Amino acid sequence: MVGTVLGGARRLAGAVSRARDRRARRPPRITVGAPDGRPPTVYYLTPDQTSPRGGVRMMYRHVDLLNAAGIDATVLHGRAGFRCTWFTNSTRVSSAGSVTLTPGDVLVVPEYYAPGYAVLPVGPRIVIFNQGAYHTFDYSPYGVGRPGAPYTDVRNVVAMLTVSEDAAALLRYTFPRIPVHQARAVVDREVFHPAPDGRTGRRIAYIPRRRPQERQQLLQMLASRGVLDGWELVPIEGRTEHETADIMRSSAIFLSFSEREGFGMPPAEAMACGCYVVGFTGMGGRDYFDPAYCAPVPDADLLAFARAVESAVQRYDTDPDGFAKTALLASDQILGRYHEDGLRADLVAMYGPDGHVNNAH
Repeated sequence: MVGTVLGGARRLAGAVSRARDRRARRPPRITVGAPDGRPPTVYYLTPDQTSPRGGVRMMYRHVDLLNAAGIDATVLHGRAGFRCTWFTNSTRVSSAGSVTLTPGDVLVVPEYYAPGYAVLPVGPRIVIFNQGAYHTFDYSPYGVGRPGAPYTDVRNVVAMLTVSEDAAALLRYTFPRIPVHQARAVVDREVFHPAPDGRTGRRIAYIPRRRPQERQQLLQMLASRGVLDGWELVPIEGRTEHETADIMRSSAIFLSFSEREGFGMPPAEAMACGCYVVGFTGMGGRDYFDPAYCAPVPDADLLAFARAVESAVQRYDTDPDGFAKTALLASDQILGRYHEDGLRADLVAMYGPDGHVNNAH
């Protein structure tokens, strides 16, 4: 009897949580008016997130780089006066209630708002910014067998944008009639870089909100063998970008529990800081998880994960110079590929006068 009551309470709590989440994922009302003669603006509709989210940080960066390239762009929040404060920025920000879009504008809508796509305004050109390709159908209101869902009923979609080659391939397969373009992720070298002397401590860092049950199993497996003796485990949670980078910089190893990622920023940032990364690619991370400088593990294979961690711990002690060189190679590869100059070129190719959006038919 008690179990039945508890089960019912859990189901009710789950239903309430899902309903609350769907409401949060409904886009704010956006007004569209007649052409007013001003140059087109690229509006990035952005959730009002008060805690660190890599996808939101990416949208702010897009707007900064577009404006620097001479293309008018604005982050569009739902709440008047809202601005993300968990990272330093002077990004151009507006609220949905304070602007009127025109048919010449571009509205960039993240996959976060998928449950509310049906209420998006008619008029401006729409770009779907799908940073989580493996979550595309998590919140789709359509059933199986609806071609093109969840984008079928979104009028004037001219393109999709994503953040990795892996995600682009998945989206092109799924939505063959919608052009899919990639705008690379950026790892900020001013924040995420190795320590000046390249030294790291006997610390193992990880993000605790990722795959907690598998993480607990893995750490128990390693502890039972004594692999973690003399090592400090450092969870990274509720930290600023700079605090996160400081932890990564002082850690020899980073455990990746990525799952269904469009890109997977934490492992890339850890590599940039000089960590040796061990773990799951999350699929999107296959773009940069190279065995030459890290240890990718087959998804959900905890035995392989544990063996890879033990091997890294042993190498740290037996071949410290080789270990350090491998970690610094990872940093060079990440910072040499995922930089703002490259992203700026990607964005200009997308939104510039001769870009894909302006030439879409």
